[in-house]
Amino acid sequence: MSHIDLNKIDNMQYDVLREIGNIGAGNATTALSQMINAKIDMKVPNVELLEFKYLSDIIGGAENIVVGILFTLQGQIDGMMMFMMDLPASHHLVNTLMGKSDVDNSEDDFTEIELSALNEIGNIIAGAYLSSLSALTNITITSSVPYMSIDMAGAILSVPAIEFGKVGDKALLIETEFGDDMNTVNGYFILIPSLESYSVILSSLGL
Repeated sequence: MSHIDLNKIDNMQYDVLREIGNIGAGNATTALSQMINAKIDMKVPNVELLEFKYLSDIIGGAENIVVGILFTLQGQIDGMMMFMMDLPASHHLVNTLMGKSDVDNSEDDFTEIELSALNEIGNIIAGAYLSSLSALTNITITSSVPYMSIDMAGAILSVPAIEFGKVGDKALLIETEFGDDMNTVNGYFILIPSLESYSVILSSLGL
């Protein structure tokens, strides 16, 4: 199988990658709404294939403190997957889940219970994207136990950059907006398959 050239990806291939983002957002919306027992909306305003070096700029800069939840992928697809949110977005989701106001602790550190909830939220969102990708492509994909880190965006993103920089320098960034009528926050789903895995994904869809 020939490797895809991510610098020459065509509109149809881009549309498929965008559709993966939209379906994943729909799955994540349903799962999160059930988890917090409240209506939550999620949409995908932006899908881009970006070089690693530009990812942190999208998420507020390399020094912006974010919550990152990282998975490694195995099966017919290998690579890494990550879900990232800045601290205000993370506090908002946890507060919504725990029935608290955003003003209660928007500047405080997370408690152990909140960290556990945050890890579960990230796990559900990332899992929704992964299951949508698997269902759309009919490809078996398994993921590792999630690893959560709260650190500067540049530091968290350096992990996949070091690991996969030798096989490709682009990641699929799916920006998501979620919330209710009162508040909307952004989250970032980052898929970093190996180049061979991009080829497997697109070939499975007849592209």
